[in-house]
Order: sequence, then C-alpha cells, then structure tokens
Amino acid sequence: MFERKKKTPQIDKDQLALIEHAQQRIKQKKRLYIHFVIFLIGSLFFILFNIGLGFGNDFKILETDWFVFAILGWLFLFIYHFFNVFVTHKFMGKDWEKAQLAKLVAKQHERIEQLKQNLIKEETQIAQNEAKNRKYSNNKQNKHFELTLIVAAAENDAIGKDNQLIWHLSNDLKRFKTLTSNHHIIMGRKTFESFPKPLPNRTHIVITRQENYKAPEGVIIVNTLADALDAAKSDKQPFIIGGGEIYREAMTFADKIELTRVHHEFEADTFFPKIDMSVWKETENVLHEKDDKHNYAYSFITYERR
Repeated sequence: MFERKKKTPQIDKDQLALIEHAQQRIKQKKRLYIHFVIFLIGSLFFILFNIGLGFGNDFKILETDWFVFAILGWLFLFIYHFFNVFVTHKFMGKDWEKAQLAKLVAKQHERIEQLKQNLIKEETQIAQNEAKNRKYSNNKQNKHFELTLIVAAAENDAIGKDNQLIWHLSNDLKRFKTLTSNHHIIMGRKTFESFPKPLPNRTHIVITRQENYKAPEGVIIVNTLADALDAAKSDKQPFIIGGGEIYREAMTFADKIELTRVHHEFEADTFFPKIDMSVWKETENVLHEKDDKHNYAYSFITYERR
C-alpha cells in the first residue's frame, strides 16, 4: 500500500573531500589547457602583428624583435602555471600542508612531554632534598656526631681526574691527616681504590653497589650512605672524603665542610658541588701563597651550616 521512501545514499566526509579535490583538480587542468591554447593563439598573433602588419618593425630589444621577448615572458608565465598545477600542488598541496602541520604538532607534544618529565624529576629531587633536610632538622638535637666533608677543590670545583689527584700540596695532605686521624672516613669505592693501601689510624667505610666486594681486613663495606653513617655512629666526627656523588648526597645534611681551595682551574672529570652560601657560612679562611713546595696558592676554609 505504502511505498517506502528511498534512502538517500550517504557520503562520508572523506569521500566528499576526495570528490571536492577531484573537482578542483579538473578545474585547474581546464584553466591550464585554456591558458595553453590562448598562449599559442597569442604568440601567433604577436608574430603576425609584427611581421604581417609591420607593427613595431623598428622597435628591437638587444637587436631582437620585441615580440620574441613578449612570447618568452608569456611562456615563463605558462611554465609557472604548469609547475604550480602539476608540481607545487602535488608536493606542497593541502595534503602536504596537513602532513607538515601534523609533524610540527607531534614535535610540540614531544617537547611538552619532555618538559613534563624534566619537571617531575626536578620536583622529585626537590622533595627528596626537602625530606632529607627535614630529617636532618628533626634529628639534629638527637645526633651524637658532627658529619664533616673534607675536600681539596680548585677554583672551578675540580677535585680529580681519572681517579687521581690533579695536584700535590704537602700541607693539604698534612692537614687531611691531622683532621681525619682516629676517625671514621667514608668514601666511594673509586676513592678507596685510588689509595695504594688503607690509610693508617683511620677506620675506612666504603660505599659500593658491587656485591661481595673484597677489601682488606678492617675495612667496612656498605651499600648506602645511610648504612655508612650508621656504621660510623660511634665516632663523634666522621668525615666524608669523596667522591663527587658521595659529596653531593652528603652535603644536604652535613654539619661542616673543611675545604682546601686551590687557587687555579684544572681540567677534571670529578667535581665538588657548589657551596650554597644561604645554607653555609664561612667561619675560617687562611691563605697560603705558593712556594718552593707548593706550585699553587691555596686557602684552608671552614664552612659551618647556618
């Protein structure tokens, strides 16, 4: 009885875009063909107008008839039109623009993600440092020892290269011996291995991630700085003597820094962390000029936490 309405065929957006693109290309090619035909007719007209009717016979450019330059100029316009339709449109058309835009957007997303990751790392590091500082503040009254960093560092904070000292200052070695004798000295594995043998009259605590690390009798092996401090709890003034990572970790809760500042800059692969003067105050500074036994001027400086 009742006829069903015929369904109107649906065209999705992609198909519609393809149809519009095809129609646009047809129009472009038609315009190019018309341009070509007009160019041929126009060129013939210029030649007949000059040769047949004698118009502009006396007008020459570089001893060449004017219509030659007119035809060449028009030919250039036609070639540009041809290039635009078949080359520029193909390689730098809408699809190319979309692809380039997608690449730029992807790069921006990647950069934003990287910035986010860096920010998370920085926030995590700040939180860890704040936690260490809070722990230090909470336990300061209960601490029964004073943790001291002892180091010799150049003006650019260089402390060593290839696991060796860069200079030899006999007075600095004497000072190191005087301050650390009869105390616990805490160090990383590489620092310990830079010694020919364990230093006399000191208890060595070596931090290493290596399992079953072998060391001479009397040397205490631990895996973390916290374990090292626990092993040194019987000493009222244990010393951190290196290397760079151990210094950096211990500086957040150390009580004192005994620094020999060598007044020269050196190439190095290990550095002492920067001393934040909002956290530390200088309590002693003694300058020593260079002499026959010391190739560089140096200062013995003591810092204490504010």
